[in-house]
Amino acid sequence: MFVSFEGIDGSGKGTQARLFLEYLKEKNIPFIYVREPGDTEIGEAIRKLLLENRDMPISPRAELLLFLASRAQLVSQVISPALIENKIVVADRFIDSSVAYQGAGRNIGLEEVEKLNDFATSGLKPDLTFYIDITVETSMKRKKVFDRIESEGYEFLKTVRDAYLYLARKFSDRIVIIDGEKTVEEIHKQIIGIFEKRGGQSR
Repeated sequence: MFVSFEGIDGSGKGTQARLFLEYLKEKNIPFIYVREPGDTEIGEAIRKLLLENRDMPISPRAELLLFLASRAQLVSQVISPALIENKIVVADRFIDSSVAYQGAGRNIGLEEVEKLNDFATSGLKPDLTFYIDITVETSMKRKKVFDRIESEGYEFLKTVRDAYLYLARKFSDRIVIIDGEKTVEEIHKQIIGIFEKRGGQSR
């Protein structure tokens, strides 16, 4: 099973991914964890360029293609082999991030990015995606340090959030909306309950 965690900045998806990994470990369920962009030599170089660089301008299309290059390498080198080995793959961001941030936020187009995602991943999609939803106001209150993309401001994050909610409606069989305003413990319990209902624990 391939499980991804999505959300705007400050949603707590990283915390929930970590708690989910602890759950898998306690249950002795084989897993790997990946983050985007990164987790390959090429991916980490791209991550540094995309998120830490503040001086070199990057066009929206170049930004998207860099994310897709990192994703293509990650699928080929890490994710696909792990799925073949029947491991649970847990991803901190995957295809939906590009659709929301670059497709909507950078105004490239949602359908255009979806097609490019399919090319980069050879059509691979998560079996289950937890979208942890918070308001933009909550996001801006929670975040203390912003990377290059996170620093785009209120309207950008609002556009990204709206895109995520659209994707959750469009792919409701895969994407589950989680109320990120609840406590960490409440969210974790809900995620585990959904995962077990989907048959994840039996793998």
